[in-house]
Amino acid sequence: MTILVTGATGTVGRHVVEQLVKRGADLRALVRDPAKANLPAEVTLVQGDLLDVDALRGAFTGVSTLFLLNGVVADEFTQALVALNVAREAGVERVVYLSVIHSDRYVNVPHFAGKFGVERMIEQMGFNATILRPAYFMNNDLTIKDVVLGYGIYPMPIGNKGLAMIDARDIGEIAAIELIRRERAATPLPLARFNLVGRDQLTGAKAAAIWSEALGRTIVYPGDDTAGFEKNLRQFMPSWMAFDMRLMSERFLTEGMIPDAGDVERLTEMLGRPLRSYQDFVSEITASA
Repeated sequence: MTILVTGATGTVGRHVVEQLVKRGADLRALVRDPAKANLPAEVTLVQGDLLDVDALRGAFTGVSTLFLLNGVVADEFTQALVALNVAREAGVERVVYLSVIHSDRYVNVPHFAGKFGVERMIEQMGFNATILRPAYFMNNDLTIKDVVLGYGIYPMPIGNKGLAMIDARDIGEIAAIELIRRERAATPLPLARFNLVGRDQLTGAKAAAIWSEALGRTIVYPGDDTAGFEKNLRQFMPSWMAFDMRLMSERFLTEGMIPDAGDVERLTEMLGRPLRSYQDFVSEITASA
């Protein structure tokens, strides 16, 4: 029985692979370039991507469980649908899918709406599935470290509703736990959805205060300038993606990313330990600053 991981070399995927290896899983990873994958020796590498049907057919041979993770790209929805259809053709019955929290509510945000469409397809196709819905990744804030240090501001327009940010390491471990649970279950398990959230609900001002404490100097939250956010993002990503991110940030301002009752407790029980805090995350990445 083999688990296939897509997105295995990314921010979350690497942690999924690491946790599955620790748990002794028979593991295969779909990667674009095996020479650059830098994954543990225990992982069987298959070259290809989610639009390469022939590569997918080869990758799915003998696979019993799929971890489906695909990034925010223009054809994300098509990638997922192709992969799921090939998986069903190959007889794969178990799926763990990395979606996003409030995929059913952020209906105007392209990559949220696309992930919700994939959720619906998984349900309609009758897969034995877990849908994981993570909130904002703490790890996204690695990209703003230089701005915080150099300009004394926390630049992400996250507003004052609150985001229950989660560490990618926690996402990876929870995903591995669910993959193993489904892979080893004696009988099919019912469809499950989990919000993946952190233990703190962070506003812009609170995030800035945590950075201030870690650095020993004042870091300011300058406000909710989503237009400026889009403009800055366009310097290093396509315009459509920058606009997508702006639309997401506008929903941060109007409704945030708030856990449902019991979410934190459920995840804490799954992990057998507390979820990582944003304060600990910031302390780690500023330790050498």
